[in-house]
Amino acid sequence: MVEVKIESIRVSLMSQHRVVILKDVTSNRYLPIWIDAFVAEAITIHLQEQAVARPLTHDLAIKLMSDLGGQLAKVVINDLRNDTFFAQLFVQTADGKEVIFDSRPSDAIALAVRAACPIFVEEDVMNRAGVVPDDEEKPATDEDLGAFKDFLGSLDLDDLEKNN
Repeated sequence: MVEVKIESIRVSLMSQHRVVILKDVTSNRYLPIWIDAFVAEAITIHLQEQAVARPLTHDLAIKLMSDLGGQLAKVVINDLRNDTFFAQLFVQTADGKEVIFDSRPSDAIALAVRAACPIFVEEDVMNRAGVVPDDEEKPATDEDLGAFKDFLGSLDLDDLEKNN
């Protein structure tokens, strides 16, 4: 399993959806997961330590677990099927047993930030959906420029000097 942390939550300008970016804590791999705006807001509120008038659903779930003697030990994003991620909640009970609940990844992440527990991604899921950004320090090559290089080559800069 790959331990990840929340790197950011980003907004789509084209829809109401958000994407949570999870970063592998030991490498430069990222896992983007689309989530709805409401859960994105619930995660953001907690991470930014904003006060709310009444407990949100995820706050309530953590309180219920705690009051019943349980504790969220970890969350695992464990599967990816048909472009949909799946997750599991691992809850330690008062008598030391571990109970596993299926969850949406967004809800699992919202609970994990409140419980201050680790977030993991199965290696297979990270291998299939994780991304490693291109090296930003790499200089552009002629191949990278493609059509833009062709356009620059077609410009007649002599005409520019005549007009000035």
